Amino acid sequence: MTITDWVLVLFIVALLAYAIYDQFIMPHLKGPVLLAIPLLRRGRVDGIIFVGLVAILIYQNVNANGQLITTWLLCALALMGLYLFWIRTPKIIFKQQGFYFANVWIAYTRIKQMNLSEDGVLVMQLEHRRLLVRVRNIDDLERIYKLLSSSQ
Repeated sequence: MTITDWVLVLFIVALLAYAIYDQFIMPHLKGPVLLAIPLLRRGRVDGIIFVGLVAILIYQNVNANGQLITTWLLCALALMGLYLFWIRTPKIIFKQQGFYFANVWIAYTRIKQMNLSEDGVLVMQLEHRRLLVRVRNIDDLERIYKLLSSSQ
């Protein structure tokens, strides 16, 4: 295997570890799940570009009679890209003491202010940054409000 193949293996393992953490490990951390809300997807164009570039690399490798292992690794990378950008649903997971947003734990005590914008985006002001929570279903905002108001 060449250095390119090792780099591809490294990226595939990293993406697989992220997918396993996101789907199976994170919901079990820091207590039981009180509420899990699906969010709107972002970056679909980035996903199309990534998978398209990997498809071009696969085509180039096949036409240049490249190593078969490289072709298979590129196919695995393309499948991981498809999963991460189109199959996996981003979500916000609420727990007893805080919530996971974009795979980052945020304690409820860090929330300084909450607002709801006109277009249905929940804005949470933390100490030094602002979270924009774009839910898929607008009715989920009421469920989030009930959960947050009951926890404080």
